[in-house]
Amino acid sequence: MALFVHNLTNVDVSIWDTAHGLTGMSWQVDVQLEGQLGEDGMLLDFGAVKPWIKNVLDNGPDHTLLIPSQAPGITIFPCQEGLCFRAEIPFPIEIKGPKDAFTLISASHIDASVFAAYANELLNQARPDNVDHVKIKAQQETIDGASYGYSHGLKRHAGNCQRIAHGHRSRLSVHQQGRRQPILEAHWAEWLNHRYLVEEADITHQCANTLTCSYTAAQGNFELTLPMNRCAILESPTTVENITRWLANQIAGQTSQKTEVVAYEGINKGATAIAAP
Repeated sequence: MALFVHNLTNVDVSIWDTAHGLTGMSWQVDVQLEGQLGEDGMLLDFGAVKPWIKNVLDNGPDHTLLIPSQAPGITIFPCQEGLCFRAEIPFPIEIKGPKDAFTLISASHIDASVFAAYANELLNQARPDNVDHVKIKAQQETIDGASYGYSHGLKRHAGNCQRIAHGHRSRLSVHQQGRRQPILEAHWAEWLNHRYLVEEADITHQCANTLTCSYTAAQGNFELTLPMNRCAILESPTTVENITRWLANQIAGQTSQKTEVVAYEGINKGATAIAAP
């Protein structure tokens, strides 16, 4: 007997990718449970499925940096902060933080199917007694138009968003004179894609080619060093509200047009902002 729940939850992560570097990703999660019916005629009450799955994912890979530990050019070792990750391909990077901010997956690359296989192992280790097998499917949201994957960290956040390298895959729409502007959307989505968004106050070292940002948050100390050309620097915390406002100001200034931006933080949540030139 099988029980399923579609779009049970979403997972927001960053992935280290040997082609693109830091890649923000959001996946929708479907789940299927197999097992025997209880005396109540149910495999598992739907009200119990979601909190169980979310608890495992939220306290595991969600809002972490997913690292393919078998990829070339990667070094991982303990450090004072907890764990240090270094890579050379496609560009040099170093990230330090508490161990819980990283998810190591034994693979040479990570995509939705690799992540799902990893998550299935976690869930099957924590399944209820009457459930014989758990299987999830992770998939990207279907987006008709522009989208981008970005990474960031929010030191003031009370939850896991404080982790310095987590990310999101997000929709983007730009409106001027009551109409969407697909050319502007595509331009800015391409510019933001695979980029790290950093709050200017968190920068602790900067030279011609490299930037280091660091901060202390409730979960511990975090530090990240990467090339300048992989960053976007904002004067404010890199919340979706401030990202949206920053984009509206940039586009309004560039085009000399009043601009409304609708930007998402992953799936089905985001912010709007309007700016005048």
